[in-house]
Amino acid sequence: MEELIHQAAEILAAKKNVVALTGAGISVESGIPPFRGKGGLWEKIDPMKYAHIDAFIKDPAEVWDVLIKSMKEVLDRARPNAAHKALFRLERAGILKTIITQNVDGLHQAAGSKDVIEFHGSFAVQRCMDCHATFETGSLKLDSLPPMCQCGGILRPDVVFFGELIPPNHLKRSQLLAAGCDAMLVIGTSATVEPAAYMPVIAKRSGAVVIEVNPEPTPLTRLADMALMGKAGKVMSLLAEEVEKLIRQW
Repeated sequence: MEELIHQAAEILAAKKNVVALTGAGISVESGIPPFRGKGGLWEKIDPMKYAHIDAFIKDPAEVWDVLIKSMKEVLDRARPNAAHKALFRLERAGILKTIITQNVDGLHQAAGSKDVIEFHGSFAVQRCMDCHATFETGSLKLDSLPPMCQCGGILRPDVVFFGELIPPNHLKRSQLLAAGCDAMLVIGTSATVEPAAYMPVIAKRSGAVVIEVNPEPTPLTRLADMALMGKAGKVMSLLAEEVEKLIRQW
């Protein structure tokens, strides 16, 4: 692993336009369980019953009670981990330009990252369904459900529910960035859920080096030029440290 980390660091240190694609795996070490897969949230509750926009519109109080309230409690406690911080270090070094994330936890921004495309929106923000005013989720008091805006409108997470479309501007910009980057870091995602899953394919076809960071092989591993197997926090910390060391030497 040490040699692979060094090789990946040499590639990244020589690049000036790196994009990262992150998924649920990068936030597991912050105490946020994934939605899909073994032990995921969708094993415990039916997403079509509690995470579909039609379900929210039909009974917002129930969706808040069963799904959103518990998510708020988890995210209120969550803090950026070593992997989030390592990506900020790569940004600070002038290598990483943008993060495309499938996550809704806001932890990349909390770690200091400036340019983050949130494919599925952000749970860190609540939006009024009537006047569209926004509020920080952490500041909300859930004395009654659903929480209401001062205008009388219902507050909802500023996320993409099932049944809603990913914002077209996010998709278009992500595609352009993937096509224009010279390397893509793919961290904590198996890259099987479209359209985010197609970003590494676009990058690879455009000549970029694709580096995967995951605890075990995924369908993406066959596409990647390099696969760094291990927990995101440890691998990314070592990678950022090695990149910084190389930059100082050069």
